[in-house]
Amino acid sequence: MGVWQKEIVTVLLLLSAIAVVGGITGYFLPLLFMLMFGILMYQIIQISRFEKWISAGGRRKYPKTSGIWEEIYCHVYRTKKNEKRRKKKLSKILDQFRQSTEALPDASVVLGVYDEIEWANKAARDVLGLQQSDKGQRIPNLIRFPEFIRYLKSGNYKESIILPSPVDNRITLEVRVVPYGAGLRLLLAQDVTQLKKMERMRKDFVANVSHELRTPLTVLKGYLETLQDMDDGHSPLLTDSFQQMQGQTERMQHLIDDLLLLTRLETQQKKSQCVDVPALLQQICKEGDALENTLARIQLDLETTAHIVGDEQELRSAFTNLLGNALKYSPDYSPVKARWYQDKESVVLAIEDQGEGLAKAEIPRVTERFYRVETKRLKKVNGTGLGLAIVKHVLMRHDARLNITSELGKGSCFSCHFPINRMC
Repeated sequence: MGVWQKEIVTVLLLLSAIAVVGGITGYFLPLLFMLMFGILMYQIIQISRFEKWISAGGRRKYPKTSGIWEEIYCHVYRTKKNEKRRKKKLSKILDQFRQSTEALPDASVVLGVYDEIEWANKAARDVLGLQQSDKGQRIPNLIRFPEFIRYLKSGNYKESIILPSPVDNRITLEVRVVPYGAGLRLLLAQDVTQLKKMERMRKDFVANVSHELRTPLTVLKGYLETLQDMDDGHSPLLTDSFQQMQGQTERMQHLIDDLLLLTRLETQQKKSQCVDVPALLQQICKEGDALENTLARIQLDLETTAHIVGDEQELRSAFTNLLGNALKYSPDYSPVKARWYQDKESVVLAIEDQGEGLAKAEIPRVTERFYRVETKRLKKVNGTGLGLAIVKHVLMRHDARLNITSELGKGSCFSCHFPINRMC
């Protein structure tokens, strides 16, 4: 029999006893009142004892009692004990998490809804200059770089930003914010000083080597042209050798020009002018048709007259590379479509060809420097492997993105998406 059943049976037996005694003595109602009063007082005393025990935290052993109240005490005590055990386990897990994050080489800071610091590891204190006493302080009040404050307020954390360390400006940090939970964010700062130094050394090396190669290459081209002029055509071997040497020097010249252009894109400041893109595309397409000795291969469709803010020479280089690739990697006399249009989010230049296409695995890599797709072709296609890398850098400098859709054997579509706020 359960506890509740025992309590009910006990009350029913007491009522039966009162009914019998009351019927014999004639004092049923007074006896019933005394029974109800006694039960009420007992419950009040038990409630008072329970309130005192629970208000003390329920830590000590519960008072001795019986019946349903013993069960209530037992359930609460067991619940408190399980809660204490879970709390201890969670505290242990939290300590392990803090120890592991303290050992991380990257700075980690937990930010609240109002950018207040809730927790920071040792690396954050070392490279960001935060102190343990800064808990609860808003991080924009401690790290006052305007670029960092704009990044934090923007709410767009897809990209990271590069900042000098507030403690030592010789240290370069890559800062990223990762949202999680209800309004919480994790700020991560990685020391990329050595990486930036190596990248700068690479750029300087490429720029210096490219500049140094231009002079001897110019001399070689000059002497080669002189020798070609002196060639009377009586020696086919000599004539063929001169032609191959001429082709290789031109290829090397294109390679050096592309490397220097990439270096300028990485180092020069951005220019801002209103570029008449429709007129620029018309001129590029006209030049492309002239090179192909045909007037019908490039089909230009101008659906908008939108102009954008940017650098005309850089845009010319990017668009020329895209059109040149479409012409080179598609069958002779097949049409190449260039479309300039506007949608809800951007202004787009889409260049579509009917060429050999790209495999899905190749698409993410085609914008890498010197990467060329290995495939068997009926005709040899010359190139430096830098064209799409130049396109990528130009679009990055114009806050734009390159989207590539392609299918093997059916062609490709390269589209440049410029944000609406670039329109002028």
